[in-house]
Amino acid sequence: MKYTSQVLLGVAPLAAAFPASVIQAVKNNPQLKARADHILQERQGSASAATLIFEPAPLFDAEQQYIDIGPGSGHEYVAPGPNDLRGPCPGLNAFANHGFLPHNGYATITQFIDATTQVVGMGVDLAGFLAVFGAVIDGDGTAWSIGGTPGPGVGGPLAGQGNGISGSHNKYESDASPCRPDLYETGNDYEAVASQFEQLINMSPNGEVTLESLTAFRSVRFDTQIKNNPYFFNGPFTGVQVQPAAYTFIYRFMANHSEDHPYGYLSYSTVATWFGMTGQPGSYVAQQGQEKIPDNWYKRANAYPYTIPYFEADLLNAAALYPKFLNIGGNLGKKDSFAGINAANLTGGVINSGDLAKGNNAACFAFQFAAQVKPDLALNLLTTLTNAIGKVTSQLACPQLQAIDDSQLMQFPGYKRSTQEGITK
Repeated sequence: MKYTSQVLLGVAPLAAAFPASVIQAVKNNPQLKARADHILQERQGSASAATLIFEPAPLFDAEQQYIDIGPGSGHEYVAPGPNDLRGPCPGLNAFANHGFLPHNGYATITQFIDATTQVVGMGVDLAGFLAVFGAVIDGDGTAWSIGGTPGPGVGGPLAGQGNGISGSHNKYESDASPCRPDLYETGNDYEAVASQFEQLINMSPNGEVTLESLTAFRSVRFDTQIKNNPYFFNGPFTGVQVQPAAYTFIYRFMANHSEDHPYGYLSYSTVATWFGMTGQPGSYVAQQGQEKIPDNWYKRANAYPYTIPYFEADLLNAAALYPKFLNIGGNLGKKDSFAGINAANLTGGVINSGDLAKGNNAACFAFQFAAQVKPDLALNLLTTLTNAIGKVTSQLACPQLQAIDDSQLMQFPGYKRSTQEGITK
């Protein structure tokens, strides 16, 4: 399975977000251009369409991209203690275990932005939105937990409140996770599942996890949860935006970079370290909360921050291969009972489901829907979230939706249940 030129057409409008200065620098440097042409020709069969658009130059700078976690760095691995918060996101767990986030797992908006931009090369726009969204929806407005509700002595003036990511089902955390269970199928959404990790490895041949194998794996997980989970729900924000992030982030942020692999190479051992898995293919064991940054690991090139337009390109690539990813709806309380709902019914006809794969429609719809998510606490901070979403929709030149009627989603038990209860770790 490879991304095709037809898929490229779907993300072409987003390519303008790529810094033209980098492309021009390549054109003006014959040696770099020759090397770029050679690597692109060599990797044409495996590089994704979004990679070819956004990373046309095989740039690698060992000094800039190296993440030092060795002795004396201040970022040596320290296992979490019994009162430290860890949750569904392996990357955030690893950041806390290495001190890039507070070791207790409760961090401020600024700390989240600094860690994600500096350690893995997330774009400031994406990092800022995710940090603000987490703080307003799952925290105290200024900080939030990467796990469940913070205990006494953790966090700021509202410590002990806010459900964190582990308690944010269908708000921040979604069904059909790569290596976590679905909340209403198992009772938790944060423990790593070795058998799911094994499935990812089995679907990734030649010792390498790729964006393509992750996308195929996502399709299997999507179908499996529809078949097995009566409460499966693919929401306008958590399904359309959060679920694909759980997969694309694995490759875009966890792959190791080098002269030979400037676009990134995600070996079995590298991804296992990030996910806290020990053992070998066929015998992996999940070490809960013990995710690590691999030794001798180099992040993505500084010239290629993973911005919102870049992420949306990945999202549309995946949806072009599997249109079901954009199907808004869920099971109706029984296994394998998925029913969809047209986005037009939620947006007053401004955007319909057939248009979600066109341009920035999926992103515009999902981000504006996110403004309706209710915070854990009775905070007067929705203006903060609205402003953050406004910056995103302005960047994507979105049409302003007058209203989104989410009452129609109440027919789906998974959505209804998650709006009526809070689940904490």
